[in-house]
Amino acid sequence: MPLILPAGTRLVAATHNAGKAREIAALLDGRFEVLSAAEAGVPEPDETESTFTGNALLKARHAAQRSGLPALADDSGLSVTALDGAPGIFSARWAGPDRDFALAMRKVETRLEEIGATDFSAWFTSALAVAWPDGPAVVVQGEVHGHVSFPPRGDRGFGYDPIFVPTGHSQTFGEMDPAAKDSMSHRARAFEQLKGALFD
Repeated sequence: MPLILPAGTRLVAATHNAGKAREIAALLDGRFEVLSAAEAGVPEPDETESTFTGNALLKARHAAQRSGLPALADDSGLSVTALDGAPGIFSARWAGPDRDFALAMRKVETRLEEIGATDFSAWFTSALAVAWPDGPAVVVQGEVHGHVSFPPRGDRGFGYDPIFVPTGHSQTFGEMDPAAKDSMSHRARAFEQLKGALFD
């Protein structure tokens, strides 16, 4: 397949989260000049879709149209089996307007305590969409399974990483070396699919 995105292309990462923008640049092997939506002056749209893929596509199209550049959006979240898949697509909203993920992690723990949960299995989902200003788009999705563990451990990563232990491991994503996390994470799995679609 020919390159759809030539190396060196300026690409907007449709996020105002600097940590996520850096992770996206690294997962794309440094091939592109990645700007965050904040750097590109693109406001965040309302996430009105009911799925991760729907929200990723909405954010990518919004950023591409506003910036005039190809845009990549990630919609990701933590789903906990005992909470019927919550927080799911509302993962960021559980952190409130201040993006306080310590608060969000406490909320997960409290909800599990309230229902007397014995099943702590959980999974992370990452949906990725790349959209061009003139309309076409590519969407993929990756998952990683494991369980939630309290109290939170580790100060690496971001979001819910300090409470998520992937299957077969004892460290949380918050404790893992970033390269180890990137080799197995939901986002890494989605990026492998995306790279196959865009430039393999």
